[in-house]
Amino acid sequence: MDNETITTNKPVRSMSYNRIENILGTTGKLTPQAVEFEEAVLGALMIDDNAVTEVLSILKPEMFYVEANQHVFGAIRKLFSASQPIDVLTVTNQLKKEKLLEVTGGASYIAGLTSRLNSSANVEFHARIVMEKFILRELIRHCNTIINDAYDDSNDVLEMLDEAESKIFSIVESNLKRDSKELGDVVSLALNELTEIRDSQDELQGVPCGIRAIDEKTGGWQKSDLVILAARPGMGKTSFVLSIARNAAIDFDQPIAFFSLEMSATQLVHRLFSIESGIPSDHISKGTLSDVEWSKLWENVSRLNSANLIIDDTPALSVFDLRAKCRRLKHKYNIQMIIIDYLQLMQAGTDNSKHGGNREQEISYISRSLKALAKELNIPVIALSQLSRAVETRGGSKRPQLSDLRESGSIEQDADMVLFIYRPEYYHLDTFEDNTPADGMAEIMFEKNRHGSTGNVKVRFQSQFTKFCDVSEGSFGEGGSYDNPSAGITPNQNFGTAQYYDSAVNNDVGGNFDDPTQQGYENDTPF
Repeated sequence: MDNETITTNKPVRSMSYNRIENILGTTGKLTPQAVEFEEAVLGALMIDDNAVTEVLSILKPEMFYVEANQHVFGAIRKLFSASQPIDVLTVTNQLKKEKLLEVTGGASYIAGLTSRLNSSANVEFHARIVMEKFILRELIRHCNTIINDAYDDSNDVLEMLDEAESKIFSIVESNLKRDSKELGDVVSLALNELTEIRDSQDELQGVPCGIRAIDEKTGGWQKSDLVILAARPGMGKTSFVLSIARNAAIDFDQPIAFFSLEMSATQLVHRLFSIESGIPSDHISKGTLSDVEWSKLWENVSRLNSANLIIDDTPALSVFDLRAKCRRLKHKYNIQMIIIDYLQLMQAGTDNSKHGGNREQEISYISRSLKALAKELNIPVIALSQLSRAVETRGGSKRPQLSDLRESGSIEQDADMVLFIYRPEYYHLDTFEDNTPADGMAEIMFEKNRHGSTGNVKVRFQSQFTKFCDVSEGSFGEGGSYDNPSAGITPNQNFGTAQYYDSAVNNDVGGNFDDPTQQGYENDTPF
């Protein structure tokens, strides 16, 4: 179809083509288009009422390349919304009411759309081709804008990167929606998953935590869940998530992405050194290691070299950056869980006005985005959160409450699980409320659990090693021994089974730090 034919028979198309070509500049390349499919879709909509419901969930008026077709589709949508019949006559009448009939090409053009096909059988396929061409045009448009901005020296490079990423993601969010599913299809999928779980004979259906009491409560961190872990500063939030990240990545060979907005990657690795070797963390951070400790450090940390743990310590990470990085990590490493330390240090984006004018609305946007990311990648996302000072000023019990979540009530709404860490020692208390000793102990409070019951789980906190573990595990320091730094955990050993936990708790097996079965990522050092 050449330009002369277009100009002679259908002048409206020529105007639309020129408009797009002006955006492109003089590239000498034809703009992505599917005019014949546009006409086929519009014709099908006017001869088959059932086709309308299929197409309206896929296309929008601006997706049509030809301006006349945009007007026709817009008229069809208005008729559908008003529950009016849709055919050549009603569409022509609607365009006449809107004074768009002549601009569209007249009644003859509308009538001609239905004469180009005999059936609407393939209308959904045709509609998706129209949508794909629109996406290509949008990519070209945004990329040209990005190119022009790149030539402007006055633009900030980092802001341009963020804006470029935002433009590309906006195309995905606007056009690539998940299809609705019939209940029967979902039931079949759920039954297949349950069958696989039963046949695997594993007690855990999600990503293991490595702390038996918590895994028994959760069944592992579940796919698509947003888990919020909140506590006051110094309560041990980072220590807890680093412990479970280490357990999942090393003991269970699960690829984990850890985004640290507060601590550097080196500081986190120092903590991992302490967890693995049983050397007090302050000795490592200060470099005051004895000869015995130095030997133990080299002997016991070799497993970290091949750990499936990817650490990103980018400060002030934006939602767009996080989403892009997680998508790449999912594609490259097939990550099974994301940990973010912590939520309040994230940024919604460069243009905060789009997400409201204050920090509370920005946090709401971030929490919604984290939940959407968990659903998109179908993996759990654990995000740390600060608590307000109301906990400190409140009389009586210092146990945190859901109302103490800082800056936004939407965090509670978006989360599938909300966990708090409570350590009586933090408030100089010797016992819990039930008079059980609080020395070296903590409670993980399940204040919200969309998939199960709430309640509290006691765990041990070994502060000298910044490590959380099961209550039954001993402390390195109590016996003055470093003989069992990994608390009896051997990699890839029947995880999720009662036998695994029994052997770990009873220390029947020693940690093997030179296990040749551990596979790392070639040419990509996580740390």
